[in-house]
Amino acid sequence: MEDDTMINGEVSFWYADMGGVPGYRPALPGDLSADVCIVGAGFTGLWTAYYLLKARPDLSVVLLEKEFAGFGASGRNGGWCSGEFAWNRGKYLAGGTREGVIAFEAQARAAVAEVVRVTREEGIDADIVETDCLTYACTAAQWDRAQADYAAALDWQAPTSRIELIGAEEATARIRIPGTKGALVLHGVARVQPAKLVRGLAEVVERMGARICEQTTVTEIAKGRVTTDRGVVSAPRIIRATEGFTATLPGSRRDLIPLNSALIVTEPLSDALWDEIGWQGRELLSDYSHAYCYAQRTREGRIAMGGRGVPYRFGSGIDDRGRTQAATIAQLKEILARMLPQTRGLRLDHAWCGVLGVPRDWCVTAGLDPETGIGWAGGYVGVGVSTSNLSGRTLADLLLDRQTALTALPWVNRRPRKWEPEPFRWLGVHGMYQLYHLADRREAAGGGSKTSRLAALADRITGH
Repeated sequence: MEDDTMINGEVSFWYADMGGVPGYRPALPGDLSADVCIVGAGFTGLWTAYYLLKARPDLSVVLLEKEFAGFGASGRNGGWCSGEFAWNRGKYLAGGTREGVIAFEAQARAAVAEVVRVTREEGIDADIVETDCLTYACTAAQWDRAQADYAAALDWQAPTSRIELIGAEEATARIRIPGTKGALVLHGVARVQPAKLVRGLAEVVERMGARICEQTTVTEIAKGRVTTDRGVVSAPRIIRATEGFTATLPGSRRDLIPLNSALIVTEPLSDALWDEIGWQGRELLSDYSHAYCYAQRTREGRIAMGGRGVPYRFGSGIDDRGRTQAATIAQLKEILARMLPQTRGLRLDHAWCGVLGVPRDWCVTAGLDPETGIGWAGGYVGVGVSTSNLSGRTLADLLLDRQTALTALPWVNRRPRKWEPEPFRWLGVHGMYQLYHLADRREAAGGGSKTSRLAALADRITGH
């Protein structure tokens, strides 16, 4: 049995930072009708409602949420609004054109500025800082991957104003990470406090006329009808915006697997320690290890560091309100000390985990079935803060039967195949991460200047 634990007992540090987990809105009062019913009140559902009501304020929109708005990944993530294109371009090219993939990538990048614009326009205080994202290379193989990513981005017409490759001296001057060989820089990203953003967006959507029903468990989604434990919502258009929780819906266990990600947050650092580390630009921070990690410098001068931990629970299991394992906390603390040894000895004030939705081809999708009127979006694989905004705008156009530049993008109406039944998906995901850890150790030990073949094998096993 897993040893689940939690420091400070909140769903995430971000809610502790706001004074605690919020109270609940009223549940669905019984049967009712609406023009649009959205299942899930996280970023995807809320952005969809926002843009839908901006275009058609006369529509009746109901959002159904099992817990509270922002309970899932929207209120637990690392606070990266990056606009990063984290998916395989070739998989979109197979069903579209090169021009379409380039346009999709441009829209993904533009979502960052759109999130910033809306928060300012609507008066949402989410500790947003516009900054850069630095992905550090600390081995010869990692530096090779950084150069390959940079070349690929330019080949796919990423603007040089958006992406830059810097050498060891400049990278170290920004954040003092041992062994740095260089870094890939994404400009035009933003650091956010995600719980503040999602809760603020929920309040805005309510003011616009949407009805958010919390404490309401959806038990079935069918054409024109969403059945819950509190009543039935009849609606000609329905959006499934459940992302990492999709596997909990009947018949959807193999559509998106819930991949676990965990975070730790340190005590506030002293000014002297920050002077020793650098990191004065509040940049988003990652590295080119296969066992992915991500970090931010918070508003009050803490470090939030995240990574995969226990990557997947058998049978597409979901965590218990953010509780994570002691072993995961120790692993993340080790990653933090490896990247920033100056932090050794710092107290951890919080740790938690959550799930993100992963499709079988690891590529995001959004769409609407015209026959059933049921739409969906998800599969962000870690870049949902920005991409969910693009989902909301795209789904709003689809719901309003608009043919726009967004609805023509090659991620729209894709249907990835389902994941394998157990135990094969558990074996595949855990095998992939075991191989990633082995590849990282081999590369760190001087295993050549190219990516370890073990990582390539892991990608082939899971289609990553």
